[in-house]
Amino acid sequence: MIKNFEAARRQMIDQQVRTWEVLDSRVLETLAAVPREHFVSEAYRRVAFADTAIPIGHGEFMLQPKIEGRILQALGLERGERALEIGTGTGFFAACIEHLTGDVESIEIHAGLADAAARALERLGVTRVRIACADAMNHGLGADYRAIAVTGSLPVYDPRFERALAVGGRLFVVVGSPPVMEARLITRMAIDAWVSETLFETCIEPLRNATPATLFRF
Repeated sequence: MIKNFEAARRQMIDQQVRTWEVLDSRVLETLAAVPREHFVSEAYRRVAFADTAIPIGHGEFMLQPKIEGRILQALGLERGERALEIGTGTGFFAACIEHLTGDVESIEIHAGLADAAARALERLGVTRVRIACADAMNHGLGADYRAIAVTGSLPVYDPRFERALAVGGRLFVVVGSPPVMEARLITRMAIDAWVSETLFETCIEPLRNATPATLFRF
């Protein structure tokens, strides 16, 4: 079974992640090193490496590997950087961020997911991920993060996350409504200045309690 997982992991990296223009060697090494199969339930373990959004409970889904790779590459994470993840989910992506930075804070709204993620990380000896069970849309954020990854989409862009960045810090966020959303990289250039870059189009589940898009009636 271990050999099967390793073959599936390599196929995931070569056929999904690389083909989505993720070529950063540190990101590819991270996806190879963090055992994705340990962060999914037994029922989904055989498809842990598939190009699909895996259900994880509470109506939430694990991001596709290629999207996770693009986020990590876009953020350009470095050792020692202070990082924040919004939406812990299974804990896999937090483990990837920790592998690159050595330290990460993560916020998860569902207590069941937060607890399960904490247990999975503990089993693997990942000790520098701190999970808070809270609603990120109604929770005081820290400040001076060098990197923030929002793993649920925002129907309407909310500036609260960019304001938590240090100058020079980067924010990954997906904005919009189905069927097409826009993945963006926001960089804080100065105390009162940010620049936004469109990275790619995608479609992921919205962050819980994010501001909904306005419905126009004619």
